[in-house]
Amino acid sequence: MTVRVLVCDDHPVVRAGITALLATDQGIDVVGEAATGEEVVRLAAQVPAHLVLMDLQLGSGDGVVHGAEATRRIRSAGPDAPHVLVLTNYDSDADVVTAIEAGASGYLLKDTPPDQLLDGIRRAAAGETALSPDVTAMLMQRMRAPGVSLSARELEVVEAVADGLSNAQIAARLFVSESTVKTHLVHVFEKLGARSRTDAVAKAREAGLIRG
Repeated sequence: MTVRVLVCDDHPVVRAGITALLATDQGIDVVGEAATGEEVVRLAAQVPAHLVLMDLQLGSGDGVVHGAEATRRIRSAGPDAPHVLVLTNYDSDADVVTAIEAGASGYLLKDTPPDQLLDGIRRAAAGETALSPDVTAMLMQRMRAPGVSLSARELEVVEAVADGLSNAQIAARLFVSESTVKTHLVHVFEKLGARSRTDAVAKAREAGLIRG
């Protein structure tokens, strides 16, 4: 069976490189490309595909639909929705946990060797798990010694705080109310033992929960 793939990455050169690599495999057919979260969600609903190869960071600014949210929307479309394989540069707890909880079948880093990427695409398209070794090690460590554990949404809030966003801007990014953001922050402060937003970000980074 030929695996029909949608490629989503906001960098044109990177997207072109990925598409060119996939074209070398006769068992993979790129049926569409997208540069934004909104665009790939729309394509996934219109173009029959087995898999979406999804970047996580898709632009900047308020209201941008990043890869995890796009993944959530695509997978919520029903049992016939394409699977999602994340392909990104980021391997923090926040990124991995948020993507997997959003419904991603796999999580690979952009330094993954081409043969492993192609194999991961085939496995993820079949509904199997495809994780890079670094991500697998991180998840195993998290299970063995969980330490401070934040929910996927709490991790997203801390990431947004680290990006310098206000509560109102975080609410717009995550499509939730400002009061919900405040509630998440209260829980984050309690779990991390933080006294301020800056302290929460610093402690989350020290614990490896968000990008350094």
